[in-house]
Amino acid sequence: MKKQCLVNGVSSPSHQGPAGQCRSCRKQQLQACSPKETTTSNENCQRMGDVALGGTVKIPDRLLKRDQERQEAVERRKEVKEGQTVTEEKSDFFSSTFNAEKEAIDDLLSSCSELDGDKAAQVLEEVTHKLQQLQKFLNDSVVFLPQYELRQAQSSLQKLQGTLAEKRDQILPKKKFAFRSRTIGENKNKVPPVSTGSAQCPNLESDTPDVSSCGRNVTLVDGHTTAVQCGLSHADSQVLTMGAEDIRQRDVLLTHLSNCKVRLFGSPSTLHIKHVRDSEILCGPVSSSVFVDQVSSSTLAFPCQQLRTHNTVDTQVYLHVTSRAIIEDCSGVSFAPFNWSYPSIDADFEVSRLDRARNNWSLVDDFNWLAADTSSPNWTVIPESERRLNWD
Repeated sequence: MKKQCLVNGVSSPSHQGPAGQCRSCRKQQLQACSPKETTTSNENCQRMGDVALGGTVKIPDRLLKRDQERQEAVERRKEVKEGQTVTEEKSDFFSSTFNAEKEAIDDLLSSCSELDGDKAAQVLEEVTHKLQQLQKFLNDSVVFLPQYELRQAQSSLQKLQGTLAEKRDQILPKKKFAFRSRTIGENKNKVPPVSTGSAQCPNLESDTPDVSSCGRNVTLVDGHTTAVQCGLSHADSQVLTMGAEDIRQRDVLLTHLSNCKVRLFGSPSTLHIKHVRDSEILCGPVSSSVFVDQVSSSTLAFPCQQLRTHNTVDTQVYLHVTSRAIIEDCSGVSFAPFNWSYPSIDADFEVSRLDRARNNWSLVDDFNWLAADTSSPNWTVIPESERRLNWD
């Protein structure tokens, strides 16, 4: 007789299980609760527990530090690469722009000879303005230009300024003027007026003191030749002055002066100071560059766009410069901000077009000192307590 399973209600001839359950039903129940299923369930629970605990596990400091150093190294390499790219792009832009402007100025200067006086004068004024703008462009680019490229650009500007001065001397009528020279002391000796149109230029190698204006070519600082339109030379123990009309936008040369006091009231285009010792030279705003060479134990004061100083020792410079000053083969040179004044200096600043709000008097590049992390021993800043305040 078939018996019915009390658990599943299934009739089975082999009902021998406990509690009225057949062997077939019991087998199914045991499979549902097998050890494999239990183990898998426990593993799943363990993994869930690990995930739950993962949010609070502390990463070792050495791993964090190593990861931070790696990220910083990546950032540094990225910044260096970007910086090199930007510098190269700026340098390429400077070269193309500078060369284009230089060619335009060369073309203007070449066309002057074929024009009449009035038109030629207008062209020369345009060239003067373009040169000033080109000088300012160079000054603004000093911070990223390589030294070689900087020197090449400066040399090109000097040659252009020399050519401009020569053209002025050839085309424009020369102006007659006179000025005073007196010996230090009570005796005053007046120097007769000198005509730049007919008088011969002084012999720069003579021993006779001379205060003059001239238009001859003279070898100047850095070995370049330019036409010097006016200047003072071969004087000893004298007080020498030149007025604004004498030097306005002209190239000025001061050479072979000893124990002299020089006052230049006005705005020259370029100033050259060479072979000077134990002297004091004060000058109004210079539109472009000041070149100093072979100066010793002297005091200089002037505003300018650019300063180049060579072979100079034990000299103080009271400076207003809109770019960085440059020294080479110098020692004992000290700097302070320009503080000389005279009644017409505001008008002369307008003529020079210098930026009075921008003065980099303490930013000096020494071409003989290449250590970037150590200051050059060849120049210093004059302490405030030791600076000149009275120039009378």
